[in-house]
Amino acid sequence: MRDIEDWMWAEALEMLGRAERMQRQFFQPNRRARRAVWVPPLDVYESDDEILVAIALPGVTPDSVRVQHEGRLLLVEGVRHIPVAQRNTAIHRMEIPHGWFERTLQLPKGLHLEHQEFTGGCLYLSFRKV
Repeated sequence: MRDIEDWMWAEALEMLGRAERMQRQFFQPNRRARRAVWVPPLDVYESDDEILVAIALPGVTPDSVRVQHEGRLLLVEGVRHIPVAQRNTAIHRMEIPHGWFERTLQLPKGLHLEHQEFTGGCLYLSFRKV
């Protein structure tokens, strides 16, 4: 019985370690940017006629995001403000990144940005294949 408990405890600690490594991987600072920024994670989906890019931007408002698509380069940048910054509040833990963010992505040739939508904390960009 003790072996099973030890094994379960070791597995739980390993899972926590993996989760912390994933968080550091996804929300790492971008050292090549013009200023100190964090890098939001993204997903890319492809169908026969479009490419969809989903970028996780929790707590970011649509008016604080700039999307630029030139040639093959997609640049998404903006700022996430600390929601309680205007209040007399002590912050005890801060894991969600804030401040300036920037994400670049090389896309295939011949895409046209057709639609962008902000929903559920994600920015969705739909590119039509030309």
